[in-house]
Amino acid sequence: QVQLVESGGGLVQAGGSLRLSCAASGRTFRRNAMAMGWFRQAPGKEREKIAAISRSGSSTYYADSVKGRFTISRDNAKNTVYLQMNSLKPEDTAVYYCAADVLLLSRTTPDYWGQGTQVTVSS
Repeated sequence: QVQLVESGGGLVQAGGSLRLSCAASGRTFRRNAMAMGWFRQAPGKEREKIAAISRSGSSTYYADSVKGRFTISRDNAKNTVYLQMNSLKPEDTAVYYCAADVLLLSRTTPDYWGQGTQVTVSS
């Protein structure tokens, strides 16, 4: 099993920054070299993958919509992945979900999801 717990969401003004964290636990997570990442879903829109990072941290993926503004990183000693979000825009408003999967860098349907955290960017 894999448990993912997000934190760090909230309300921020446009142009501001937030950092999301996701702590992973569980036997399956510890036994597999899992990539981790972040998806988001805005009201009325499909869930989209916005960032992912390999187990080693050497490979990353960013959606065009966040490239240059968001940075994904991970601390394997803490089993935690982070998403630093800068220059936030109102269109970044969404529920942000942490995800884990061995093949997350190439997949959009991960095996494991967090419960989601709301990010709201006011104009």
